[in-house]
Amino acid sequence: MTPPDAGIDPDHLRRWVGRERNTHEELSPFPARALAAAFDRRDAPGIGDALPPAWHWLYFLDTPGASDTGQDGHPKLGGFMPPVPLPRRMWAAGHFDVVSPLVLGRPASRRTVIRTVQPKSGRSGTLVFVTLDHELSQEGRICIQEEQNLVYREMPVAPAPAPPGDAAPATSDFRRVIHPDPVLLFRYSALTYNSHRIHYDRPYAMDQEFYPAMVVQGPLLATLLLDLLQAALPEARVASYDFRAIRPSFDTTPLQLCGKRKDRTVSLWTADHNDQLGMQATASLA
Repeated sequence: MTPPDAGIDPDHLRRWVGRERNTHEELSPFPARALAAAFDRRDAPGIGDALPPAWHWLYFLDTPGASDTGQDGHPKLGGFMPPVPLPRRMWAAGHFDVVSPLVLGRPASRRTVIRTVQPKSGRSGTLVFVTLDHELSQEGRICIQEEQNLVYREMPVAPAPAPPGDAAPATSDFRRVIHPDPVLLFRYSALTYNSHRIHYDRPYAMDQEFYPAMVVQGPLLATLLLDLLQAALPEARVASYDFRAIRPSFDTTPLQLCGKRKDRTVSLWTADHNDQLGMQATASLA
């Protein structure tokens, strides 16, 4: 790739590498109960129960005030995160290892470190990749170790057709069709204090960021894929999980959640109404 554009100062942004933040929270059962309701599940976990994998994203939330929130609904630049001067932000990929599940109703802690800040330029324009390491602990023991990959990119100046996508796998062992309607997107945004307007404000998503509809949250899709796995393999325990957003998904068309097991590995993916791959994930079972 070519060097980043002149508007990006790599040395300045890398000053944020190594920054650390520690947060502490009592794991209230309400967010888990609310997500179970959003997923139409009748088995919401309660106090003393293990938190299902990926449901820890309901906790340790950033809560910027109104004056610290940008026009797009994201927190304003700066603060703990590097002040990347690119307006479009997304959670592109991630990985976590489950040493032991977090338990509801007990105090827990999260230690976050900014590991890397990498500006790059290529055919898609200027990009900045930020990698965060999270360490979630309870009762003095590490429960979850996580890597979070964020990407910042330039805003398009006009609508443009999406490039052709990759075909999703043709066969699966289990699958479910969902309709990611505005109510589900709104509830997940509310539960994760994610005020990015592309997920609930249709005119903004289409007129300002030039998406064809409202965008389904990447973490929501990653969580729904694990929900599919747990429904298909109720006795399985997820030891690690990788996911990557390949192509955006939108609220106007049905979405297929798919999975295929091979020994202790489960491949998971989403497919749109044209059978194009949206999110790709892998769960390793204990």
